[in-house]
Amino acid sequence: MSNIIRYLLSGILVCAVSYNAAEAKKKNSELWNTDMEFFKTEEARRIGDQVLMYQRVTGGWPKNVDMEKPLDESGVAAVLGEKERRNDSTTDNNATTVQMGYLARLYRATGDVKYRDAFRRGVEFLLSGQYENGGWPQFWPENRDYQIHITYNDNAMVNTMNLIRDMMYGKAPYDGGTDLITPACRKRLFDAFYRGVECILATQIVKEGEPTVWCQQHYRDTYAPAPARAYELPSYCSSESSGILALLMEIPDPDDRIKRAVHGGMKWLDDHKITGYTCRRTVKNGVSETSFVPEKGAGPLWARFYDLEYAEPYVCDRDGKPKRHLEEIGHERRNGYGWYNDSPARLYKKYEQWCEKWDPGHACGINLSSPGGE
Repeated sequence: MSNIIRYLLSGILVCAVSYNAAEAKKKNSELWNTDMEFFKTEEARRIGDQVLMYQRVTGGWPKNVDMEKPLDESGVAAVLGEKERRNDSTTDNNATTVQMGYLARLYRATGDVKYRDAFRRGVEFLLSGQYENGGWPQFWPENRDYQIHITYNDNAMVNTMNLIRDMMYGKAPYDGGTDLITPACRKRLFDAFYRGVECILATQIVKEGEPTVWCQQHYRDTYAPAPARAYELPSYCSSESSGILALLMEIPDPDDRIKRAVHGGMKWLDDHKITGYTCRRTVKNGVSETSFVPEKGAGPLWARFYDLEYAEPYVCDRDGKPKRHLEEIGHERRNGYGWYNDSPARLYKKYEQWCEKWDPGHACGINLSSPGGE
């Protein structure tokens, strides 16, 4: 019996949800709009003008802010009063990257250079934050504590690199139909992307000589897994690793290092999947609980965190003490964080196609419907 299944059978588990990219997308739904007809409307320009107001002097944007909600005179003054801040610009929760996509589409539709110029300031912000080793922190130019670590959490660095890739290859709306990006800038983007790949390869956790997956954040000097908030300990992390592997599988003509990283990461995820359980949210007396309950044929799911010693799932409260069961931590963290996810499941078909194209001789033979590793 696998350690994971043994863990699950020892007690009923509860999943949790947290503020994440999906909630950010719901709050700023039009910022994700790709219908070019919309960008010809006055509403698109109204939102675009507010996006410009929220852009910091750094060139980046803060996170978790509803930038579509109409502002009155006092609201405008409050937003403009924050413009000089240098400590809240980030790519966490899709901040900055989604605003840049919106401005690029708005410029294509209107030709108004104020949107182009703001977009270009966003490009400079992204490039300015990259460490020499290729990684990006969570916030910059001013940051503190765990914000300085190389940050994969919530796909912050992956979202940055995906945008850079789309810009350097001229994918719409960043293509040759506009002067958004100069040839010289495309060269800088190309260099930044592949330095980012080098950082990804350097931070992949190696266990007994085999590449595995990644932590949510890594030390910028040693590349080792690093802690963040009290309940985010150095760990093997499934969801963020899924985003990294998806990015690596998009790289054309991958070299042997990338191939080894992809095979190793996918094998580790397959070995640590959880089957036979499902997540169910219930509400009792106005209080919601999300439970892991046995269900034949359900899954697979993955724990967000696996400890670095035994690669077993754990949860953690704000006291920083890892626990094996959700009922051992308080209600706030038990229900206020995404402890389980199915992100890796979306990679299996992609990995199969990737192997067929780039490395059929070394496919690791994973199967989405098989039980987890022994």
